[in-house]
Amino acid sequence: MGIGDMMGKLGDMNKLRQQAMAMQKSLAGQTITVEENGVKVIITGDQKIMEISVQGIGNPVLNEVLNKAIRKSQELAAKELMNVSGGMGGMLGGGQN
Repeated sequence: MGIGDMMGKLGDMNKLRQQAMAMQKSLAGQTITVEENGVKVIITGDQKIMEISVQGIGNPVLNEVLNKAIRKSQELAAKELMNVSGGMGGMLGGGQN
């Protein structure tokens, strides 16, 4: 692989990163509200709990704990994805013998 090929791949990765960041920002600006049986949940498109209430009573501590659990599950998923894809080396042609 020549230096031009590597630079092209880096440019592609930068473009993908920018697209992912734009998508994440767009998702963060959207909210989903679900209400059933006296329970109301408001969550952003990027999976951040904004409000949970049961029969009109909310609990900010519950929101924080749930957001922490979601963040940890996302970190675990990202780590697994990196393991499967071989990390950045796999994208640049490295890691393959």
